[in-house]
Amino acid sequence: MDNSKATAIKLGLYSSIALTILTIVTFGFAMIAIPPSGPNCPGNCMDYPFSDILTYYPRDYYWMYLAIFQLFAFVIFVVSLHYLASNEKKIFSSLSVAFALISTTVLLADYFIQFAVVPISMMKGETEGIALLVQYNGHGIFIALEELGYITMSIALFFLAPVFSSTNRLNKSIRWVLFLPLFLNILFFVFYSITFGIDRNYRFEVTSITIDWLFLITACILISIYFKRLIKN
Repeated sequence: MDNSKATAIKLGLYSSIALTILTIVTFGFAMIAIPPSGPNCPGNCMDYPFSDILTYYPRDYYWMYLAIFQLFAFVIFVVSLHYLASNEKKIFSSLSVAFALISTTVLLADYFIQFAVVPISMMKGETEGIALLVQYNGHGIFIALEELGYITMSIALFFLAPVFSSTNRLNKSIRWVLFLPLFLNILFFVFYSITFGIDRNYRFEVTSITIDWLFLITACILISIYFKRLIKN
């Protein structure tokens, strides 16, 4: 094994472990940030113009800070696998990198704007137009960008699947885990669109995040085993 390939394998292993941990921790913080608005609001719900945002700051923003580091690890993870892909499968891994970069760019901008712009604007009383940006607005920019970001993340995972040959049980499991998020995202997007029309609120966004993160955790665990086997060989 040449040095460059060995470096890619080690980087892939470390990034898959880091991505697993970061996704689990981010998921945990996101679950305690129960939206005080919309269909899942447990009570004392906040409505337009969402003037009580600061009541939930910084609790509801912690997970976004973690998500940024998670996205960095995701890019390193995908690029490592692209480097290790065989020549005939580079087209698939290249597409995976492309969609991973789209997803990461959209989500990084979405999260950074949310915690860098919204709270300070509210503190300074600069509230004009802010309702369109806040995470509690079920048909706002934040939710729309998250939907786009996690759909494209599932596409990135989909194109990563063919990189793994179906020669053994581990690789077959990895392929299925990477294939499924896109199909489930499409299924639930169609379901929510038919059921609620364009007023999906954040229903699909929450579902898409849950699908992508659960399958990403599973994929990273399996792929870390894959990397360990490569190191042993």
